[in-house]
Amino acid sequence: MRDSPSQENHAKENIKTKENIKMSLAKKYFFYALPLLLVLAFSAFSFWTPVPSVQARSNHADVAVDVATVTLAELPSEARATLQLIKQGGPFPYARDGLVFKNFEKILPKQAHGYYREYTVKTPGARNRGARRIVCGMPLECYYSSDHYRTFKRIRE
Repeated sequence: MRDSPSQENHAKENIKTKENIKMSLAKKYFFYALPLLLVLAFSAFSFWTPVPSVQARSNHADVAVDVATVTLAELPSEARATLQLIKQGGPFPYARDGLVFKNFEKILPKQAHGYYREYTVKTPGARNRGARRIVCGMPLECYYSSDHYRTFKRIRE
């Protein structure tokens, strides 16, 4: 038995509606997925692209011109205490002490990844770690920052 014309039209409309829904979903997925795929592809490319390694330098002739110096006597007492802990290898009061400092600010001399380590200098009255840090490379080459890495001063002993 053959369907009536109205049933055929209704069936055709259902098929068109389903096709429209499929196309609509495909457009949405394309709209959202394509940028995401592009970001992922770019991230993967960036991650796997080799970066030229930088040799760690033992001489200090490459210290940036704009890095001032500070003597031990000029440092706050908390910074001197932190420096003493660094020299004796700890124990450090903060969990982030001793982690790799990545030198994103590019103020310190360029060194290989992992060369610099950061340490917190206690700030009286601060409820958190505060802004003061000492960043050291090995052999002991340390810099003091009183303003959370905006500026550094090379510590002279």
